[in-house]
Amino acid sequence: MTSDNDRRRGLLARLRGRPAARSRGRRRLGAAVRLIAALTLAGGAYTVFAPGVQAQENPPLTGAAADGKALFDVSCVSCHGRNAQGVVGRGPSLIGVGSASVEFQVSSGRMPMARQEAQAMRKPPSFTDEQVRQLGQYIQELGGGPQVPEGNNLRRNADMAAGGELFRINCSQCHAFAGGGGALSSGKYAPSLAPASDRQIYAAMLSGPQNMPVFGDNQITPEQKADIIAYIQETLKHNQDPGGFNLGRYGPSSEGLAIFLIGIVALVFASLWIAGKS
Repeated sequence: MTSDNDRRRGLLARLRGRPAARSRGRRRLGAAVRLIAALTLAGGAYTVFAPGVQAQENPPLTGAAADGKALFDVSCVSCHGRNAQGVVGRGPSLIGVGSASVEFQVSSGRMPMARQEAQAMRKPPSFTDEQVRQLGQYIQELGGGPQVPEGNNLRRNADMAAGGELFRINCSQCHAFAGGGGALSSGKYAPSLAPASDRQIYAAMLSGPQNMPVFGDNQITPEQKADIIAYIQETLKHNQDPGGFNLGRYGPSSEGLAIFLIGIVALVFASLWIAGKS
């Protein structure tokens, strides 16, 4: 009797559990359908909007930049790599250096380098001013960075007295008080400022080539940069050395050496001559 009752209760329990199992199956099936629909919708949205996003991240180059890329692929890619990302042991990445760095290095003939040295030397440029502008525009559009203002005269209405003070505080330690340059460590040197143009000086302050620190607009304002350029171009380059020989304008080192080799030796010989006469 008990076993019949148990069978009936078990049968009733199974009958009650079937609708619950069916409802769980429906919920799982519905969740799977919704997931597939969501993935399909996301894939469709990506297909529609992805080309626009890619075009926004990689905008087409302007005409000048496209010409600059053609020059870069011929003359610069072997050291700086495709897309200017650099080559280990050959050349650094140019992403973010801006057109200012390109203009300084290329317009002064320091780039392309003939061989790897401690420091790139100034030499006649390999590119015209227009080609330099195109190369700079390509690097600028590729990764951004500092830019030199337009124009060749960047010292208009500048204060030469203020520029002289700024030069003596920030530049004379390496370039000497007369702008003749000087030796640095590890075979490097601060070059003479005599052949530098307004744009090259401005670009050097923005980009900090070689061992030179970067003087951004937060450290030295554009107006102060113009003052420094005016002092270099209109005072240092036009100084006629009224005191006599400039001795290379290297400062106390060359002057001290000259005094020792000429002055002291002359005094020794004069002393010996006086002693011989007496």
